[in-house]
Amino acid sequence: MTTLPTPAFVVYRRNLAALGSLLAGLSLALAAYAFHAAAPESSPRLLQASMFTFLHGLALTALAPLAQRPTGLLALAMLLVGVLLFAGSLLAATWLGLAPALAPLGGGLAISGWLLHAYDRLRG
Repeated sequence: MTTLPTPAFVVYRRNLAALGSLLAGLSLALAAYAFHAAAPESSPRLLQASMFTFLHGLALTALAPLAQRPTGLLALAMLLVGVLLFAGSLLAATWLGLAPALAPLGGGLAISGWLLHAYDRLRG
């Protein structure tokens, strides 16, 4: 019996869902670090990054298996890149002393991803 290869669309959905779960788990570790090990002045920024990462990780985990069209996958990929840029910029600011210059780009990309996801869902 021959096994057919898994369609690329299914692989993308699985990968986005898995990455979402990974983000959610890592965000809990980040929150624990913010509460227990980080300098008090950096805790708010770390907690903001943790919350943003957790919520978007959870969204990716829940929404990726439901994606039906390339537009939906693109929207979810935009959420993933947006959260990585936003939270990553906040982490770089805290740990490396860099300006959080990519946070607005990441936030804008996440917003655009949510809007594209809404458009995709309205299509049916």
